[in-house]
Amino acid sequence: MAETKYIPLPRPAARGRFSLEEAIAKRRSQRIFFRKQLSPAEIGQLLWAAQGVTAKPGNFYFRSAPSAGALYPMEVYAVTETGQYRYLPEKHALVLVLERDLRNDLCVASLGQEPVKEAGLDIVLCATYERPYSRYGERGKSYVDMEAGHIAQNVHLQAVALGLGSVSIGAFDDAQVAKILGLPEGQYPLCIIPVGYIA
Repeated sequence: MAETKYIPLPRPAARGRFSLEEAIAKRRSQRIFFRKQLSPAEIGQLLWAAQGVTAKPGNFYFRSAPSAGALYPMEVYAVTETGQYRYLPEKHALVLVLERDLRNDLCVASLGQEPVKEAGLDIVLCATYERPYSRYGERGKSYVDMEAGHIAQNVHLQAVALGLGSVSIGAFDDAQVAKILGLPEGQYPLCIIPVGYIA
């Protein structure tokens, strides 16, 4: 079995260019991007905002977005021109899943929405509903969907703080996106967030 190779990300910054209030006021859905890649620091900051560790009391990890029962049913994938990566919050690192640019494929699966292939980064939020279902039953689905919203808003505000644009994409063929990303059984795509330099 091949050893997992982690790609460490730069340490996330604790202070940005704008206050939270300014970021909220400036946030807009952006759909036109320059075809320019994001830096590792920008990618790392966005992924930290999505699911990064914010505190570690003892053997437990708190993350940047709230999660019912701290079950953390979300998996976060980063898709760039160099490939598809899975974000590992506890290591603040990436694992290469596939060394191929999937943004055009994701664009087709997203009904041809151009931001998906034009943005330097697509963040894909995926859910494993089984985790909260085991504790909360049917109510667990609502908790997962709420968590996806928390994560997406964090990403959008962080994008503003970095001087970048972003948009939430919810219209896509679920089965096609799952196939493109090679998602394991029981994991479902909920949202694609293109992030990039505003044209």
